[in-house]
Amino acid sequence: MDVISLSSVDLAIAASLLVLLSFLSMIFSLGLERKILFLGCRMTAQLLFVGLVLRYLFASGSFLLVLLMSTVMLCAAGREVQARQKRKILGFSGYLISICAMFISSFSVTVLALLVIIRVEPWYTPQYAIPLLGMLLGNTMTGISLALDRMTDQLHGRRGEVEQRLLLGQTWQEASRDIRSDCMRTGMMPIINSMAAAGLVSLPGMMTGQILGGTPPVEAVKYQILIMFLIAAGTGFGVVSAIWMSGLLLFDERHRLRLDNLKLD
Repeated sequence: MDVISLSSVDLAIAASLLVLLSFLSMIFSLGLERKILFLGCRMTAQLLFVGLVLRYLFASGSFLLVLLMSTVMLCAAGREVQARQKRKILGFSGYLISICAMFISSFSVTVLALLVIIRVEPWYTPQYAIPLLGMLLGNTMTGISLALDRMTDQLHGRRGEVEQRLLLGQTWQEASRDIRSDCMRTGMMPIINSMAAAGLVSLPGMMTGQILGGTPPVEAVKYQILIMFLIAAGTGFGVVSAIWMSGLLLFDERHRLRLDNLKLD
């Protein structure tokens, strides 16, 4: 079955729904109309640009170009993780934590999947590497940003309790164990809910896209199961590493809580 091509008119009809939504935002005084329209336009421009880049990248198959685009995607995801935190860790250290957590959660898991599970030749084939990395980055950064935001917020709100435990002789790992466990659960909850609802409540995006593209449903389901497993594992690894690294930064070698490099407003 051939893929049905979408025209500019088809996309304009879909875009009109956002215009209608912005009018509803104005009517109900939600204050979201500018964001809806601006982000809708920005998303369109970004996706069109990425589409042109991918067309050239797929044609060339260059390892250096794949590595360059993957690095750009990783850096952008790290920035998004840091930007989504209310009380973010200031300076390059906060950005480095985000980058390292995203690398562990997505970059390394993607390479493992390409080399060991999918076994495409060559392993950096852009038709597989870039979409797979993009899905992992997009899904795992939500859990990591939630966990980090919860971590900094809890340490700020429960500073007195944590410092009392430290004064009683506990290490920073012992004093913050409950907080860190809660943050890890918060970060992993979205993917756990997604796994619970997949197939019964919702049809995940990759599977839907493959089916629309003509892939047999059973084969599409196999790929979706693989993606869900990778996202779940990557999110867990990323959340744990992000919380651990933030703990090393927010506590010093003498086990004192240091929030001076935290944005408190």
